[in-house]
Amino acid sequence: MLRSLLASALLLIATGPATPATEDTANVGPFLYTVAKVFEPMAWVHGADRFPSGAQIFVSDDSGRRPLVRGFSVSADPSISFDGEKVLFAGKARASGPWQIWELDLAAGIPRPITSGPEDCIRPFYLPDDRVVYARKIAGRFVIETKELASNKTLDLTYIPSNAVPTDVLRDGRILFESSYPLGAEGNPEIYTVYSDGSGIESYRCDHGPLRYAAKQHSSGDTVFATSRGLARFTSARAQQVSISGPGGEYAGDIAETATGEWLMAWRPDAKVSYQLMRWSPGADDLKPVMVEQGANIVEPVLLASRPVPNRHPSGLHDWSNANLLCLNAYTSKLQIPAGSIHSVRLYTRDDSGHPRLLGAAPVERDGSFFVQVPSEQPLQFELLDASGKSLKREAGYFWMRRGEQRVCVGCHAGPETAPENAVPQILLKTTTPADLTGSGAASAGGH
Repeated sequence: MLRSLLASALLLIATGPATPATEDTANVGPFLYTVAKVFEPMAWVHGADRFPSGAQIFVSDDSGRRPLVRGFSVSADPSISFDGEKVLFAGKARASGPWQIWELDLAAGIPRPITSGPEDCIRPFYLPDDRVVYARKIAGRFVIETKELASNKTLDLTYIPSNAVPTDVLRDGRILFESSYPLGAEGNPEIYTVYSDGSGIESYRCDHGPLRYAAKQHSSGDTVFATSRGLARFTSARAQQVSISGPGGEYAGDIAETATGEWLMAWRPDAKVSYQLMRWSPGADDLKPVMVEQGANIVEPVLLASRPVPNRHPSGLHDWSNANLLCLNAYTSKLQIPAGSIHSVRLYTRDDSGHPRLLGAAPVERDGSFFVQVPSEQPLQFELLDASGKSLKREAGYFWMRRGEQRVCVGCHAGPETAPENAVPQILLKTTTPADLTGSGAASAGGH
């Protein structure tokens, strides 16, 4: 039924792609969206352009539809300020230039540049305290960066050898972003969070499976995203993703939630058809076309409305050159590690050629605890060893710690939803000085 409706709508088009074949925006309210001849949602994984043939942001409101900005070669990735009065977007003033981040005051109608330089900058979002976050392409890969608009001060948030792109800012102040799994290596897109000072990196959930991407937090507090098998959500009541039962087809993610509770989203029945803008009441059997255009993808719907300001994140970083990590119990894991088998832990980074480089080793106590000092702002990878030096488990990907960060982990790959035991770890009963695994000196190693 739905495929027939879309096919009929496409056949009705006699004009160019600027004219909608289907347009039903009743009760949606004003919103923004991006129109592109070609849309490759997974291109960012390889540092490539998601809109290789150009794109343009449009406004839909009571006056009809019109371009958000004129005179730009391309524009995409719209994001609304918390008061609903300004728009961040990625755009090119000239076709030969890089993508940059711009801000448009909707009342004044004049865009101003936020970023500059020869690198592409994409996917901007507002942060509290007059800051923004986006991805900048550095040395061929996308790195997440924040910027203070008043001072122009910037800060890199990601320190891995793979691409990372923000998708939303959660109510608790964390930045929701997508990167590959294993993190820092080649793999499927996965969803992660990080604080706005670059600390506290973690997977949103540890049930890594089919690719998931383009996540947004909705009014319920749940995070809704697209997967290779349809839509799914993360909810606080579950440690794993929950599938969303809905019409089949392919979803582009970036789902906007309307005031009436409907979802506005980009959908297509299969890869042979362009993405079109649809509306859906969760639980309903069918999707309703909002905008369908011949030979064009309609993606990235964003409501033009005010929204709550996320929590401000007070940074707990210290003025140290390195970082400290306390593992409470390496046996606390979704992995089956035999009790009493862990003897020591090794730490690796990556050299300039991309090969692992050993930084040192430290003892693990009988209760699975260890306390180490690690280098900051570079890829890090742990490996657990038994008494004979045999590897029990080594991380497939990487993580990082910020300069001056102090972090406590419940266990190894235990999941962010796991609570610690109410006990003092044995390593702290033995010493409160972390083992030096920075690679700058002799590291502690050996038995219990």
